[in-house]
Amino acid sequence: MSKHIQAVRGMNDILPEETPTWRHLEEVVRQLLDAYGYHEIRMPIVEKTELFKRSIGEVTDIVEKEMYTFEDRNGDMLTLRPEGTAGCVRAGIQNGLLHNQQQRLWYRGPMFRHERPQKGRYRQFHQIGVEVFGLDGPDIDAEHILMTARLWKMLGLDAVVELQLNSLGTVASRAAYRGILVEYLWHHVDALDEDSRRRLDSNPLRILDSKNPEMRPLIEAAPKLTDHLDEESQAHFDTLCAILDEAGVEYHINPCLVRGLDYYGKTVFEWVTNKLGAQGTVCAGGRFDGLVEQLGGKPTPAMGFAMGVERLVSLLEAEHVPEEHYQPHAYLVQVGEAAQRRGLLLAEQLRDALPLLRLEVHCGGGSFKSQFKKADKSRAPLALILGDEEVANGTLGIKFLREETEQKLLSQQDVIDYLSGYLIRSAT
Repeated sequence: MSKHIQAVRGMNDILPEETPTWRHLEEVVRQLLDAYGYHEIRMPIVEKTELFKRSIGEVTDIVEKEMYTFEDRNGDMLTLRPEGTAGCVRAGIQNGLLHNQQQRLWYRGPMFRHERPQKGRYRQFHQIGVEVFGLDGPDIDAEHILMTARLWKMLGLDAVVELQLNSLGTVASRAAYRGILVEYLWHHVDALDEDSRRRLDSNPLRILDSKNPEMRPLIEAAPKLTDHLDEESQAHFDTLCAILDEAGVEYHINPCLVRGLDYYGKTVFEWVTNKLGAQGTVCAGGRFDGLVEQLGGKPTPAMGFAMGVERLVSLLEAEHVPEEHYQPHAYLVQVGEAAQRRGLLLAEQLRDALPLLRLEVHCGGGSFKSQFKKADKSRAPLALILGDEEVANGTLGIKFLREETEQKLLSQQDVIDYLSGYLIRSAT
C-alpha cells in the first residue's frame, strides 16, 4: 500500500471548520479598508531574488537563512516572497503608480520563510498588508494606527492588544547612533550571545530586539536611539504622539523596537498581545521613505504595516470572539422521484429570485429521516421540504430546525416572498 503523502512541514491546511473565522477576519478588514479609501492590489508570490536582497538587506536573517530561493529553467534566481512590501513597491514602480502620485494600497495572501515551525510561526503564513505612497507627514502614520485601533474594536480584540511605538530617525541620525551603540556593546561583548556577536558588525540595532532574557539587563542599560534623534524625526514623532493622545489611543514607547527589516526609518510600531505566548506581535509596520528610490524609482515617502492572519485567527479563537458563520440559510430536502427531478430546478429559481440566499440542496437520495439528519448537520435554520405531493400541488414545506415554530406549507411563489422577508429579518 502506498505511503500517504503529507503536507510540507510548516505549511498547513485550513480546514472547513476553521475557514469561517478566516473569512470573518478578512471581511471585517476589507470593509474597514474600503471605508478608509484603500484599494486592493494583487502581486505574484514569486519574485526575482534580487528584489528582496536589495530591499530587506543581505545581512538580515530573512535573506541569510529563511528565503525559499531556487533557480528556474532560464537560470534566473527566484524567491517565494517572504513579505509583501518589496513586491508592492516593485509593482508600483513597474506600473507607474508612484511617481508624483498618492496611493493607498492593500494586499493579502501567503508569504514564505524557512524557519522552525511553532504555533504562530509557520513556513507558509498569511498576511494582510497596507501601504501608502506619496505622503510624508505624521498624519498618515497616525491614520494607520487609528485604523488598526478601530479594527481591534470591530473584532472585539481591543482589550487584549497593546500598541508599542518608537522612532528610528533618519539614515544619518541612525548611523551616528549605531556608532554609539556598537561602542557600548563592545565594552560588554562577553555578555553577548552568539547571535548578537554575529550581528555586532552587520546589524547591531537588531541586538536591541533580542528575545534572550539573559541579555535584557544589558539591552535596557544601552544608549537609547530616542535620545539621539535628529530634529526633524523628533518633531515628526512628537506630532504623531500628540495626535494619538488627542484620539485617546494608549501606547507604550519602546526604545528597543527596531523591526527586522533594513528599510524602516522614523516611525515604527507594533501591536502586541500576551495571549499567544512567544509569538505576540499581531500587527507591525512603519515608514520606509527610502525604499522606492532604493528599488529604482523616484524618491517617494511611504508608510505601511502588515497583520499576521494566523495569529489574529488564533487570538479570535482564544478570546471566543463570535465569527460570522457561513452556514446555509436553508437546506432543501427532496424525497421521491418527481421531487428529485424538480428539486435542483426549483433551487435555481430560488437563487435567481434571491441572490443572497445560501441554499444547500440534498443530493444522493435517502429517506426523510436521513435527509433531515444532514439538514441539521448543515446548521441551516430552515429545511425546505419537497416531496412528490408538493411537486404535484406546486407547494413547498418549511420546517424550522432551530426554533419552536409551526411548520408551514406555502405555494412556491409565496416561499420566495417568505424567504425574502426571512433574509431581511436575519440580517438585522
